[in-house]
Amino acid sequence: MPVPSVDRMKFTLDVDLSRVAGDPTSELERILRYWGGNMRHYDLTQPVTTEVSDSEYAVVGSWTLSS
Repeated sequence: MPVPSVDRMKFTLDVDLSRVAGDPTSELERILRYWGGNMRHYDLTQPVTTEVSDSEYAVVGSWTLSS
């Protein structure tokens, strides 16, 4: 099965660490683990923006896949 081309696609993660509920390092680790494992559910050839939440489910940023 051919791998889809992701040429010119850019992944950007924007997290406001001053807004996270707990320790900023722990919260960022949790966010990266969650989204790292969840990326398989997205078509990396298509632009998308999704909110990112901390451990208390407050929105603290977003990630974007763009061309």
